[in-house]
Amino acid sequence: MMYVADDYAKTLPAMRPARSKLTVALEARVVSGSGGGPDKTILNTPRFLTAAGYRTLCAYMHPPGDPGFEQLRRKAETWGAPLLSVPDRGPWDWRVVAQLLAICRRERVALWHGHDYKSNALGLLLQQFWPMRLVTTVHGWVHETRRTPLYYWIDRLCLPRYELVICVSEDLRERCLACGVPPERCVLIENAIDTAEFSRHLSVGQAKERLGLPAERFLIGSVGRLSAEKGFDVLIRAVHQLLKAGADVELLIVGEGDERPSLEALIAELGVGQRCRLLGYRSDLRELYQALDLFALSSYREGLPNVILEAMALEVPVVATRIAGIPRLVRNGETGLLVTPGDVQDLAQAVCRLREQRELGDRLRQAGRALVEARYSFAARMQRIRELYDGLLTTSH
Repeated sequence: MMYVADDYAKTLPAMRPARSKLTVALEARVVSGSGGGPDKTILNTPRFLTAAGYRTLCAYMHPPGDPGFEQLRRKAETWGAPLLSVPDRGPWDWRVVAQLLAICRRERVALWHGHDYKSNALGLLLQQFWPMRLVTTVHGWVHETRRTPLYYWIDRLCLPRYELVICVSEDLRERCLACGVPPERCVLIENAIDTAEFSRHLSVGQAKERLGLPAERFLIGSVGRLSAEKGFDVLIRAVHQLLKAGADVELLIVGEGDERPSLEALIAELGVGQRCRLLGYRSDLRELYQALDLFALSSYREGLPNVILEAMALEVPVVATRIAGIPRLVRNGETGLLVTPGDVQDLAQAVCRLREQRELGDRLRQAGRALVEARYSFAARMQRIRELYDGLLTTSH
């Protein structure tokens, strides 16, 4: 259920259980469009922590009237996450502060959990008016804009003042330590997924048939925001190379973003419109994953991508760039193949290798699923979060 913060108090008696029995944690995030990987973690959190004694609310600051927020609302309903809408008209919209403070007071929030530079700064500000413990998760500084240096600067000021900083990859932890976060407050907890939800129930052939795709064609897929750091242009050029060499391959890219016009222009320029398709936003990707012969991640910057975890859990062989925390998950030749960022030839060769060596793909499928089950279960991740919350609440400021 979604609530606009200004009207939220009117609904409280009808929807809220007795607060005395549950500690309230508020997950705060700035978002535009339909969100990204961090939202899978945030919106899945409430259903895993309720039994542990925590009532989790998700407060999302977003541009008023943003159509992408409706997609996030549907995700929240699917996962049973209480989603609070906080209209945000930009960096100088001080109404956001008032709305969030009202939520904190009404809900008696005990834990503020930020997920980006703005929610981190707001947590520090609001703590002056409402007593709560401060936690943040660093998901990765990946989307470069002209304001990115300012965001980095704000985070460098805020992070050392947080009581607990959770990093999703080791390289992010190192960056946080370099910002001055004390080691005892800086914890590595990698991303995870619900392995029961992401479990294969269709063969590749069955999934292709359901989607109306040729059974014999080697199908490559990728998922992510259509922005420059994702390197989708490199992936499209690699597929173009394979098509020129006579390979029967097809590429499907799921996602929306600012780079869509330039990617469409590149596809038209290369003449690969029949074999490289931009599918836009999709709410449920599990059937598409199961139709893939290969999942490709061509990014220049990432934290630890949820999309790779999803692909591996659904037994799809993965080719990914050798960056950030990815090599901890994609072990070259064991659980996937690693390539050099921006190298079209390297990426094309890795795809070709998996296309020609089907037994290698089968081995990677099995190893990828086994690794996710062993190390990246969402239930295990949330148990660790619960332990950290418990520890924080039993210590004095």
